[in-house]
Amino acid sequence: MKTQILNAIKGFDTIIIHRHVRPDPDAYGSQCGLAELLKTSFPEKKIYVTGKEAESLKFLYRMDDVADEVYEDALVIVCDTANQERVCDQRYAKGKMLIKIDHHPNEDQYGDLLWVDTEACSTSEMIYEFFLHGKEDGLTLNDRGAELIFSGIVGDTGRFLFPSTKPKTFRYASDLIQYDFEFKDVYDEMYKTKANVAHLHGYVLQNFSLSDSGVGYMKIPKEILEKYSVTPADASQLVSSLGHIEGMKVWVFFVEEEDQIRVRLRSKGPVINTIARKYKGGGHPLAAGASIYSWDEVEPLLQDLEALFQ
Repeated sequence: MKTQILNAIKGFDTIIIHRHVRPDPDAYGSQCGLAELLKTSFPEKKIYVTGKEAESLKFLYRMDDVADEVYEDALVIVCDTANQERVCDQRYAKGKMLIKIDHHPNEDQYGDLLWVDTEACSTSEMIYEFFLHGKEDGLTLNDRGAELIFSGIVGDTGRFLFPSTKPKTFRYASDLIQYDFEFKDVYDEMYKTKANVAHLHGYVLQNFSLSDSGVGYMKIPKEILEKYSVTPADASQLVSSLGHIEGMKVWVFFVEEEDQIRVRLRSKGPVINTIARKYKGGGHPLAAGASIYSWDEVEPLLQDLEALFQ
C-alpha cells in the first residue's frame, strides 16, 4: 500500500492534505509532517494543508488558504481521521483521487486507497514509516518534517507512556531527534499550561467521582467553563489527569459545548470504544470519544461502563 500511495503522489501536480476536526498533535504532526516530506521530496509539486487551526498548535504549523478550484485535479490525502464526518474541511471529497492514512479502527472505509494500521502508535509514526519505505525512491525528510512527525508521536503516546508505544516507536524517535530541532522546545510548547486551565485542573482533582468498581467521571458544564474562562477544548485536554488516581480503571469526561456534551473516554484495560460507538462515537480500544445531547444520558453511559466489571 505504501508503494501504491507513493505512485499516486508521483502522478499528481497538486496535493491537498486534510486531518480531523479539533486537531491534536498527531493530527498536525501527520498532516503537516507529510506536507514537509512531500515539499522536500517533490519541490515542483504544489502541496497544501487545510483545516481550522487550533490556537494551541499554531506553533507547529499554519494552515493554507485553499481555493475551491484547486481541488479539481488534485490528490487529496486525509490523515488521522477514522470517519468522514470528522474530516476538517468537507471539501476533501472534491479532489480527483482520495487517500486515507490512519491508525484508528477502519469502520468507515472511505477513499480510493486506504492505509490503516491499528497497531501503529500514531498516524505520525506511519508517515515516518512511509518515508523509510520510500527513501530509496526519492523521498527526503527535512528538519521541519522530522520535528512535526516527532511531535505527533509524542502527543499520541503521552510522551511514550501509553501502551501503544512499541520498541520501534523508540527507534523512530531516536532517528528523528538526530535532525536539527530542539525536542525540549517541542515539549515546552506542547505541555505548557495556561493559568486558568491549571485552576480548572485543580477543580477537576477536587470534584471527580470514582465508584467502588473503578469507574470515574467528571462533569464540566458551561457554567464551570465560564467560571474558569476556558474553552471546551481546554477542558477536554485534562482527561488524562484522572489516569493517575489510585483505583481508577476507566474514566470519562463530560464537557458541555454549544450543541452537545462531548464525551472523552479512557481505560487502563477494558475495551471502551464499543461503548463510544453506542453514543455516536468511536476511537481506540482504550481511548475513545462520543457525544450525548442531554445530562440525562450521563447515568446510562456510566451504567454501561459499570457493566464492564460485572
